[in-house]
Amino acid sequence: MFVSDALSINEKNHLTVGGCDAVELAKKYGTPLYVLDETAMRRAAALYRDSIDKFYGGRGLVFYASKALCCLEVLRIVNSEGLGADVVSGGELYTALKAGMPAERLCMHGNNKTYDELVYAIESGVGRIVVDNAPELEAISAICAERGLCQKVLFRIKPGIDAHTHNFIMTGQIDSKFGFALETGEARDIVLKALSLPGVEVGGVHCHIGSQIHELEPFRRAAEVLVGFIADIKDETGYEMKELNLGGGYGVMYTEADDPIEFDKYIEAVSLVLKDTCEKRGVSLPFVMMEPGRSIVAAAGVTLYTVGAIKDIPNVRRYVSVDGGMCDNPRYILYQSEYTALVANRAGDKPVQKVTVAGRCCESGDLVGENMPLQSVAAGDTLAVLTTGAYNYSMASNYNRVPRSAMVMTRNGESRLIVRRETYEDLVRNDI
Repeated sequence: MFVSDALSINEKNHLTVGGCDAVELAKKYGTPLYVLDETAMRRAAALYRDSIDKFYGGRGLVFYASKALCCLEVLRIVNSEGLGADVVSGGELYTALKAGMPAERLCMHGNNKTYDELVYAIESGVGRIVVDNAPELEAISAICAERGLCQKVLFRIKPGIDAHTHNFIMTGQIDSKFGFALETGEARDIVLKALSLPGVEVGGVHCHIGSQIHELEPFRRAAEVLVGFIADIKDETGYEMKELNLGGGYGVMYTEADDPIEFDKYIEAVSLVLKDTCEKRGVSLPFVMMEPGRSIVAAAGVTLYTVGAIKDIPNVRRYVSVDGGMCDNPRYILYQSEYTALVANRAGDKPVQKVTVAGRCCESGDLVGENMPLQSVAAGDTLAVLTTGAYNYSMASNYNRVPRSAMVMTRNGESRLIVRRETYEDLVRNDI
């Protein structure tokens, strides 16, 4: 039933997270409450890091995808595990630097970076900027030329690969707002243009084919296609790009219907393809980078709610309302994302019903899930929704003027606050 070994059931029949009783966490810190287990997060990060050593001779770097969950403590932990971070805004860059991440281990993304964000990234010394369009490349060159600097860049390539995932999170096909397509020749053209510009070091190529992918073949194919592109550029110009960033998108288990692949298997599979394709095409093995986000933090996270009203509509459904919803987890209303839920104070009991867990916001679509198997439940119970470490806090909002939730970190039976709960005063702080 459990998606992470951070979760267990204690002698009270209560859910535990990192050895901490979830019911007691809810009482101590209030709800809604994000809970993240440090041990589970570190274990996932280390698996990626060590897999590059094991299968690729250490010729690579893992960037944590900050968009999944970005706060100071998470980035401090990522940094201490030897990972870099990918950042997609000035705010994420600021948070990473504030957390002590070395700038050279940061990779700046974004399909529409502002001029000020580019200046901030370049002056901060970020190791790589992933270029997404021609005007951005020209701006990077101009900024560097004015300052006597040189910035390493990668180019986001659309390899035209079907990732078999939700349309909203498919990013590698030709019809995408991200990157340069191979089919049209624009990928070739932008690399050739960059080779002629001052202040720019052409480091390599990047792709991201989608999210929540449970297959190896799309990643194998992406590696093959991009090495082929590197070889084509070398054949035409004599210049060999030395870096290959294969992005992220590795799937995790939200429900029993999901069948995730062990994370190290991705790196093992890609390594074999890289070695074979590079030998065939006569190019050097590139320095390889990957960008896991969800797969590092998702299963380490649980969101706790307090159950409120329960409404039965005969022969239709049972609504179980909680004190959160789309404010702290908008993924259902965006993607109809499925989750596993349980009553934390009856965690070991078998589900006896299927319910719709409803949020508190004034939107009919504000649901946590539909047809969710659940134990016996009553007002005042603590409801736990599993696998919420990724894209919950990071996508949270103040819709209906609801303060954002607090976050605590657990480890070996101890808990600590890492993000304070917003107050009503916080809500009006910037109002004039």
